[in-house]
Amino acid sequence: MKLLQDKVALITGGSRGIGEAIVRKFIEHGAQVAFTYHSSSERSDNIVKELSEGGAKIKAYQSDASKYDEAEQLVKNVLEDFGQVDILINNAGITRDNLMLRMTEQQWDDVITTNLKSVFNLTKHMLRPMLKNRKGSIINMSSVVGDFGNAGQANYAASKAGIFGFTKSIAKEVGSRNIRCNAIAPGFIATDMTDELDEKTKEAFLAGIPLKRLGEGEEVANACLYLGSDLSSYVSGQTLSVCGALNC
Repeated sequence: MKLLQDKVALITGGSRGIGEAIVRKFIEHGAQVAFTYHSSSERSDNIVKELSEGGAKIKAYQSDASKYDEAEQLVKNVLEDFGQVDILINNAGITRDNLMLRMTEQQWDDVITTNLKSVFNLTKHMLRPMLKNRKGSIINMSSVVGDFGNAGQANYAASKAGIFGFTKSIAKEVGSRNIRCNAIAPGFIATDMTDELDEKTKEAFLAGIPLKRLGEGEEVANACLYLGSDLSSYVSGQTLSVCGALNC
């Protein structure tokens, strides 16, 4: 059963890691997919080529979600190419870790702008078309770090905590127009970034995870599948943690 048949999804940061897993999962379930990348054009082109060979409609757009005007143009381009957007996934994000005494203003601004302002930008420009269609699902990628914090990640934790409040507010603003807004809070997920960690650091992470393993990108993608599909038609304003009980 394809849960997203005939739905159109726009996914930011879809060329690698969790974003790529979401793109693949949504194509598997019948969605038409538009996704963004910041700089990895070759990787994005390969994803499009691979998935379109099976007959799927998919297109990659180079766009910086943290820039208001680029987000506006992106939405216009996607609507022209696909006709509508049923699901928006605000997934783009970065880290610039440092202890507060050493953190620079630039490191703070970069993370807040990319992780939080981008969510505002895309949601702002996508709401009007969704309101016109009287339907939509917005999914914001947060993190368990936004809930319990982490030393050396004050900027990241602040950006992800902000997404919680933003999500609840949007859900209340547009719920009457059949638009849902939810957040996902991944724990430690196996991605390119975690592959670069040394074994000692990985062991420290695993010690705090009751399921005793890192999560997989596909497991986060499955949560997005649920929140993007009609299975979650009465779920809004919520945060779904995908963390192996890390933050219980």
